[in-house]
Amino acid sequence: MNLFPFPHPLNLEPHSSFLTMTNYKLVNWLIFILLSVIWGSSFILMKKSAEHLSGIQIGAIRILAAGVVLLPFGIYSLGKIPKDKLLIVLLTGILGTFFPAFMFAIAIEKDVDSSLAGILNSLTPLFVVLIGFLFFRSQVSRRKLVGVLIGFIGLVLLSFSRGSISMSDFGYSMLILLATLLYGFNVNLVSHKLKEVPPMQMASVSLGFIGIWAFFICWQQHVFSIWQYDEEARWPILASALLGIVATAIATAVFYVLIKRAGGLFASLVTYGIPVISILWGLWDHEQVTLLQLGCLGMILGGVYVANK
Repeated sequence: MNLFPFPHPLNLEPHSSFLTMTNYKLVNWLIFILLSVIWGSSFILMKKSAEHLSGIQIGAIRILAAGVVLLPFGIYSLGKIPKDKLLIVLLTGILGTFFPAFMFAIAIEKDVDSSLAGILNSLTPLFVVLIGFLFFRSQVSRRKLVGVLIGFIGLVLLSFSRGSISMSDFGYSMLILLATLLYGFNVNLVSHKLKEVPPMQMASVSLGFIGIWAFFICWQQHVFSIWQYDEEARWPILASALLGIVATAIATAVFYVLIKRAGGLFASLVTYGIPVISILWGLWDHEQVTLLQLGCLGMILGGVYVANK
């Protein structure tokens, strides 16, 4: 006999789907913030490392450290990845980590203007949309495109508000542009071709693979000899290794999780969160922040919100 002919007052089933979706989006935003903090702070480590190391050395150390950390997981996961997906997984390591790590490190070594670097890096979401449309037959809603453009305009205004942009190192700046283009391809590969591959397997196999290349580059660039004989260079080497462990190994796996959860476009909008973190680092370092800059930050976050609404 049913003792409760009417719905129980504590039955929350009608709202369960809403609560589940709300929690799901909340986790996505928390991952977004985590990646923004990690990658927004990585430029400081690269700048400190560039005081004693070349861009090639910084990139090689970074990738080697990430590869060493993930190699045991990569060996374990190698047999679990479908054979028809293995080459694509390895390609994600080359496009999404290997070449961009060297490109960013070399550009920063050459003192590329940070404002220009921020603008070029923020082109990643636009490349995700463009490459997805041209090569992967992706369809992007007008709302998402509007959100991307709003965030990009806010970032451009923010960069100009922090000072004039020098074009003296335009050639090296193009390395950052090329890196963002590779990011666009990589995000689309993960979104469209590797949906069934778990993020940790993908990251560990791809980074473990390119870590082998990085070892030989470190050897060719005398990194191990520098560690042994140059005490002043040890801290920069450790900073580059930390960059590899946190900003490459951990962050790459987390980034692939975000792509699978929220889609490639929203995940790529992390590049809009990076300047926000750099502003906070500036406050910590007693730099002045204007109302215009705060307004630009609000526009950036508003664009991200519109694109993910």
